[in-house]
Amino acid sequence: MIVVDAHEDIAWNALTFGRDYTLSVAETRAREVDMETPAHNGHTLLGWPEWIRGCVAVVFATLFAAPVRRRYGLWDTQCYTDAEEAHNLYQASLDFYWRLVSEHPDKFCLIRMRADLEQVLNGWQGEEPRETRVGLVILMEGADGVRRPAELPEWYEAGVRILGPAWTGTRYAGGTGEPGPLSDDGRALLEVMADLKMILDLSHMTEEGVLEALDRYQGSVIASHSNPLARLPHSAKPERHLSDHVISQIAERDGVIGIVPFNRFLKDNWSPSDGRQAVTIDDVIAHIDHICQVVGDAEHVGLGSDFDGGFGVDKVPLGLDSVADLRLIGGALSARGYNSRDVEAILGGNWLRVLRRALPES
Repeated sequence: MIVVDAHEDIAWNALTFGRDYTLSVAETRAREVDMETPAHNGHTLLGWPEWIRGCVAVVFATLFAAPVRRRYGLWDTQCYTDAEEAHNLYQASLDFYWRLVSEHPDKFCLIRMRADLEQVLNGWQGEEPRETRVGLVILMEGADGVRRPAELPEWYEAGVRILGPAWTGTRYAGGTGEPGPLSDDGRALLEVMADLKMILDLSHMTEEGVLEALDRYQGSVIASHSNPLARLPHSAKPERHLSDHVISQIAERDGVIGIVPFNRFLKDNWSPSDGRQAVTIDDVIAHIDHICQVVGDAEHVGLGSDFDGGFGVDKVPLGLDSVADLRLIGGALSARGYNSRDVEAILGGNWLRVLRRALPES
């Protein structure tokens, strides 16, 4: 079955740590044995051979930079102090993806149109696929890179198809660790997004902002990497997760929510001292099942790993040693009683439905 992963911080890692994701996970880990990178971001979970082995045909690849007030240290180079610096950093990430597909056309494809998506998927067909490339859908995480709403069409023309207004608080919306509503600029941003028929990513927005955005925005909506708050009642940052009310509202809009297999987002009060063995794939299934129970079907949940987005293999469930192992979630769902149609939908089909609806035909 095809896997779609709705959140991977590929460009941020390449630009911050120099990671080469055409290499295997093992090769990158070996390269970094005497480096500080694993101390900052964990041992990598991503590599082209693992995407292929795991049938990860489509990835939502992020553009990301952080405001300097949230900088983790001198190593954290992708940080900005104002809108102009944010614009330049986000542009550098976008340029990275264009270089990646230009230098490795046999490995990667930028998905901008529905035809691009179908071409990538067709390459995975048959018992022995001959043209297995990873399709990248560009997701801007945090909208501070957009200096003003009126320039958003330029980003769309350059390939950005999904936009999340917040990471932490931005000029456009409150976010994780910095609660707040949509700003007037955020409301204007949604209007331009609607004209462009972009996909709105609600992850990291506060519930106040999410509910207003759902009311105002009539286009496609998703939460690329968010887990149910009901399973994390003691979270230090509850706005990072979704209440059952928000889950229901997203489902009513035929949106999809990507479950994050990060131990702190799977098991309440987990800490690294508990070890990987304290969290298993069954905990991932519990979060998926929670959403299915809330909305009454399996049509509105998928995977949004956030792999290499601030954590590595030591902070994901036992049994998930790289992105190749996301497909194992399918077997665990089957063991839980999910039928093959629902398993296929959760692993990738639900995300493909959103993309086929939202991407321009040509």
